[in-house]
Amino acid sequence: MPHIKPPFRADHVGSLLRPAALKDARAKREAGEITAEALRETEDREIKAVIAKQESIGLKSITDGEFRRAFWQIDFLERLDGVESYLGERKVKFQGVQPKPVLLRVKDRLGGYTPHPMIEHFKFVQANTKATPKMTIPSPSSLHFRYGRQAVPESIYPSMDDFYRDLGESYKKAIGAFAQAGCRYLQLDEVNLAYLCDPDLRDQVRARGDDPDTLPATYAKLINAAISDIPSDMTISMHLCRGNFRSTFVAAGGYEPIAETLFNDINVHAYFMEYDSERAGGFEPLRFVPKDKTVVLGLVTSKSGTLESKDHIKRRIDEASKFIDVDQLCLSPQCGFASTEEGNALAEDEQWAKLRMIVEIAEEVWG
Repeated sequence: MPHIKPPFRADHVGSLLRPAALKDARAKREAGEITAEALRETEDREIKAVIAKQESIGLKSITDGEFRRAFWQIDFLERLDGVESYLGERKVKFQGVQPKPVLLRVKDRLGGYTPHPMIEHFKFVQANTKATPKMTIPSPSSLHFRYGRQAVPESIYPSMDDFYRDLGESYKKAIGAFAQAGCRYLQLDEVNLAYLCDPDLRDQVRARGDDPDTLPATYAKLINAAISDIPSDMTISMHLCRGNFRSTFVAAGGYEPIAETLFNDINVHAYFMEYDSERAGGFEPLRFVPKDKTVVLGLVTSKSGTLESKDHIKRRIDEASKFIDVDQLCLSPQCGFASTEEGNALAEDEQWAKLRMIVEIAEEVWG
């Protein structure tokens, strides 16, 4: 059976490789060679083109490719009231090349809401597609996990409970604004729960004074607060991955340590799950997924241009269906193609070949 509401049988995480014209315009803007308005004109033109491309290959969920962002998370979080970005030393490291050392911290009490610029980003997609516009934002846990207490001064928040409460309130207001603008498909990019499946990262969390055994429940409560006021016809999905920067990664480890909390204590409707490599473990944790939730299997890698065989992907779907009903499954890439503006190590035509194949497999498997 095809899905008529999101997530769709053939779906995607959201970010897409930035075209050369867009990269050039952003570099010129950074150097002061063009105006902000000129950059926006280039962004608008390239986003219209990438919307048309997504529609032409048969995707039913449409994003702006995150073309107006430098990072998947920082561009959103730094525009929340009470949050700022700064340059510092990254604590969570990729396997190899590292992103720009832009970090986040709390500078004032959270919980207020100034209209977020990404509301307008969503409206632009909505105005330029007849398909379902999809908005992606970082999970609220992203403001805490990478930094811990370092991001939350005790002078502002003596109690971490108050921090989590106010952060949930900030998110609830922002998500409410997306809903009011007409957004009915919102994705929370939640890398941190997957990071908590990695023994090394669990040790790092312990060393800084946090408890990796209790953090999943803390984050579940935070996420539930953030989405507690959504309209009944709004789909909230959660994307889980182990890091994605220029085809490198951060974490490894199967979903077992978080599975029960992930699927049964967090009130999202669907999960985009990284399953393109052995780092993600087996499908056994899917046995915990309730009957009313959907899992989008990220079986097609966005880290390499090599096109998977359809038969291999179909076999993997069959393997997953031993633990969850096949009618609860969909298919996507394991992550975005450009979690940061630099993008992964593949060409644009390889990206589109993968997305086109996902659409074809979904039609062949589910009709």
